Amino acid sequence: MIRYGIIGSGMMGCEHIRNIEAIDGACVTAAADPHPGSLDMARLSCGDRGSEIAVFADYRDMLAQADIDAVVVASPNNTHGDVMDAVFDSGVHVLLEKPMCTTLEDCRKVVARTPSHPGVVQVGLEYRYMPPVAQFLRELPAVGDVKMLFIREHRFPFLPKVGDWNRFNRNTGGTLVEKCCHFFDLMNLVLPGKPLRVYASGAQDVNHLDERYAGETPDILDNAYVIVDYEGGARACLDLCMFAESSRNEQEIVATGTRGKLDVVVPDGTLVRGGREFRKWETLAAEPDPRVQHTGFHHGASYVEHLLFLDAIRNGTPPEVTVLDGLASVAIGVAAHLSIDERRPVDLAELAELSELAAPA
Repeated sequence: MIRYGIIGSGMMGCEHIRNIEAIDGACVTAAADPHPGSLDMARLSCGDRGSEIAVFADYRDMLAQADIDAVVVASPNNTHGDVMDAVFDSGVHVLLEKPMCTTLEDCRKVVARTPSHPGVVQVGLEYRYMPPVAQFLRELPAVGDVKMLFIREHRFPFLPKVGDWNRFNRNTGGTLVEKCCHFFDLMNLVLPGKPLRVYASGAQDVNHLDERYAGETPDILDNAYVIVDYEGGARACLDLCMFAESSRNEQEIVATGTRGKLDVVVPDGTLVRGGREFRKWETLAAEPDPRVQHTGFHHGASYVEHLLFLDAIRNGTPPEVTVLDGLASVAIGVAAHLSIDERRPVDLAELAELSELAAPA
């Protein structure tokens, strides 16, 4: 039995709890959150076992006192650096929610400490495990060498969070770090070579402009285009809009290669695959993952993510999603924000921390 502690039991922390409680051989034994209402939600998410879990206002007390083998870090983004310092000191296994950290400096510190950590360190970039996306990745060889990757997310605005922390760039790292690191991770997964250059245009045009928190107006972007150039000439594009509630599908992913084209939409789960023949294609339905026992917010992706995390713990193997993956996904988001702010292309070589993309010693 792998015993989990949850650091941050807000919406995503409780989603992790529900997934863990649905897995044989895993359970939540503790939760830490400074907000009493969030601790109440943690207990409710454990169902009949809720009264059994130990709760703490401070994650450091939980790490020191609770009976746990692993933790999930789902606290606000800007706390991840400090929380990970304490987790590294404790030696427990850790699933660190996305984004890994809000700054490249904090990401670099996590990367530097990971090789000497006795536990598994996995980053929570679970979009790659959503059944439609996972099947898209399996079908990719049919298109040959991918030259262009397009990702569209048209969705609703950011949801309210405790203390409204997600309304400000200083807490989230910015929309293109907070929300879009998932998509930059998919770009890095699909396209060969390293990302080289980022061009971005974006703004806050519609959402949250009439909101005030302690007299401040939120400053998070609600729309953007981001283009990323890769080694070897491949390129990717993200089209993000967060005031598009009426969209039939939140996400569309399209890969075009030397032998054809493949696209998928989520949540419908329809894939369309075609070769180079004029107007000839076939439609496929995404196959559900038979392992999934809890669908939750991400179509079962978080459940699969925990299965892989538990496999790494039990087998002593590296995690599928590493801290280098986490760093690379944040780096593109940071570069995109810089491109928007300074109205210019940004070479990723400008960001010194990217030297850490080489395998750690």
